[in-house]
Parts: sequence; C-alpha cells; structure tokens
Amino acid sequence: MDAPTYLDLAPVAHARGRVALPGSKSISNRTLLLAALATGETTLHGLLDADDVDRMLEALNVLGVRVDRGAGPGEARVHGTGGALPVLKAELFLGNAGTAFRPLTAVLALAGGSYVLKGVPRMHERPIGDLVDALRMLGADIRYLGQEGFPPLAIGPGRAGAGDTLDSVAIRGDVSSQFLSALLMALPMLVGRTGRAFTVKVTGELVSRPYVAITTNLMGRFGVSVAEEGTRAFVIPAQARYTTPGTLRVEGDASAASYFLAAGAIGRGPVRVTGVGRHSIQGDVAFADVLARMGAVIHSGDDWIEASGGKSLVGREVDCVAIPDAAMTLAVVALFAQGPTTLRGIASWRVKETDRIAAMAAELHKLGATVEAGDDHLTVHPPGMLLPATIDTYDDHRIAMCFALAALGGVAVRINDPDCVRKTFPGYFAALRAITGP
Repeated sequence: MDAPTYLDLAPVAHARGRVALPGSKSISNRTLLLAALATGETTLHGLLDADDVDRMLEALNVLGVRVDRGAGPGEARVHGTGGALPVLKAELFLGNAGTAFRPLTAVLALAGGSYVLKGVPRMHERPIGDLVDALRMLGADIRYLGQEGFPPLAIGPGRAGAGDTLDSVAIRGDVSSQFLSALLMALPMLVGRTGRAFTVKVTGELVSRPYVAITTNLMGRFGVSVAEEGTRAFVIPAQARYTTPGTLRVEGDASAASYFLAAGAIGRGPVRVTGVGRHSIQGDVAFADVLARMGAVIHSGDDWIEASGGKSLVGREVDCVAIPDAAMTLAVVALFAQGPTTLRGIASWRVKETDRIAAMAAELHKLGATVEAGDDHLTVHPPGMLLPATIDTYDDHRIAMCFALAALGGVAVRINDPDCVRKTFPGYFAALRAITGP
C-alpha cells in the first residue's frame, strides 16, 4: 500500500492521558553496535522499532553479526564478535540514519576490510569530513565517492599498524557530536591491538555534549570506562575491551517525550510519558525543565515525567546546545507563549535531516508567527491567533511530529508526507490522537 501523501488533523482543545514511549534511537543504535563488537552474547530489551534502527540491523546482518529477534517487541540477542567482524567486504545502504552511518564509518575504517557506505540523497549532503580526517590520521583508507567531505564513502583495509604508534588524535566538535561518539566507540578496536591508552582531543566547541555522555555511559556498561580530562579530552584506557553486560534495557526516547509533554503544557493536561524519568542518561529530559521555566507544571519519577498547563506560558531565551532535537518542539510551543521565544545554540540544525532552521522558520510563518532566523538562533513571535496551515515536512520526522501540536491551537493542520515519522516513531500520530480530544 502506498504511503499517504498527507494527514489532516482536526482542531483539538485539550490533551490528557498516558503515553508509553518507544525506545531511544540514540541508545538503540549505540547498544546494537557495542553489543556486536563485544565478547559474549547481549540480550537487549526495548529496542526502537523504526527505520533508523532497521538500517543498523540490516548493516550488522550484512557484516555477519548474528542478531536473533526475541519473542516480544524490541527484544534481540546479539552474538558479539569480540571486535573481529566476520565479513570484510560489503556494501551498506544506511538511509538517512546518522546514528548508523557515522559510527559504522569509524568501526569499519579500523576493521581491516573493504566497504562501501551509501545513503539517501540527503545523507550525501550531510558532512562527514571531520570524522574522516581523524580516521585518516589513524591510518584509515577512506575515499569520497562523490563530493569531498560528504558520503558516499569507500573504505579500504588501511595502512597496517599506521595508527599503532599514535597515542592521541584531534577532532572538531562544533559540527556534530556524532563524529566524536563514532570515534570513541571505534577506538577500543585500536587500543586492543596496541595495548596503550588513547586520547581524543576536541577542538572548537563541542555541540550536543549530552549525546556524547550517552555514548560514554553505554561504553561503560560494555566494560570500557572513558575518562574525561577537562572538557576537551577523552581517554580510552589501555585495557579497553568490550564485554557483554548480559542484559540491557533501552530507555524510552526522551526526544519523543518532548511532543507529549508539550501537548500537556499547551492542552492543560496532565500528560504522562513512561519509559524515561528523572535519572535518564538522555540530555533531552532537560526539555521538561525548560517547560517548567515557561510556566508549565512538571512532575517526575524514576520512570515517568508528567506535564500540565499552569498559568500562561511565557516566552524565554533558551540555550539549546544540550537539547537540539527537543528544541524543535520548543519552537512550536513558542506559538502558545506570551511574548517572543529565542532558541540559541542550534547551528547543528543546519546539517540534520534538512536545514531545520530554514524549514522551521518557513512552517512557523505559515501558522501566522513572525520569525527571525540566524546561523545559530531562531526567534518566534507568536501570532494573536493561529492560522490553519499545510505543513511541509522535508522528509524530516521531527518537523512532522512537532507541527502536529499546532492543532492544539484550535486550527486545522495538514501534515504532508506523514509517513516520514517512520524514521523514529511509526506510531506517533496514533499516540497523539489517543491523548487529544475535540
């Protein structure tokens, strides 16, 4: 059956209820790769069932990693390879999954085989040069098959032992934190060969630092403790070897939680999300704190967060460096606030699934907002009354999900290409419909 070309959302007046979150994309793809590199078998629970994770699973299958799917949803048993991938020549198609493309680039560059990595056209527009430069310093053989600095890539066996005499490498941190995460996850393969500690030095500002914290936390669960020296150096210890933790449960997706918490704040609530709580390792849980500062009522427990409308929401200036994905939801919440809201620290939006700064500005304008956009910021002046609008989604799941919230303003909203949410949350619109009423 062909995917629908649009979805019409009727005006809604309130939101209340409970949503069980799907698994975190960031945690799902990291744990799958770490489990594949580890010694022993790892049983995973709560894996996200969506396109980005499918691309990682497909890649691991092509690379000869055995993954047995469990009886229940989100269950899998990964048979670790001890860092020696069985297949040393392969071509991988990774869609637009940055959480698969970047880490696999680093791992395969150190694997000693020959690989081709491709994606959809937008992935071929997303930069990867900083990661490639760092890997080349370690002796990796990586060639660009198209534009310099961008996928697709051809990876060769590399210069044997070329990186074995090094004990550090530098990488830029101001474009995407995924470059640093990818390098950190792959380096235990090199350390296992040399038996020496290795340091990664970050040049420039490190954006999206909480996503690097997810990476190091999960590496720790697989037996590799990464030490931080100040804010710009990460040390892989000499004894670094990935070993299975046995069983690991994937947290609910904190980025996905932002849509429902926002719905609770806008639509009176309460709306409770389960699967993620106050002790989450995901930085996007800080979205709830921003909602509270804007005037929402927030409560939380170990495995849940709940949002309700307080008095009126008030616009604020928000540093979004630590919550780049959830910041998109804030841009739509700004439509319902008194006074302007300015989001800063969002330069990384430019190199995501689309140029999100330009796309968000265009779609917010359709709803009646006045928007000022810059290289690293977006200011939203809410309209006196929202306008009905047809929202273009740019093949970007987060644009589709956050703009669906505009229907809480009592206007009809049409979402073009609603199936783009399959990237991370295939059941999103059904979950939103379950907590909203006319």
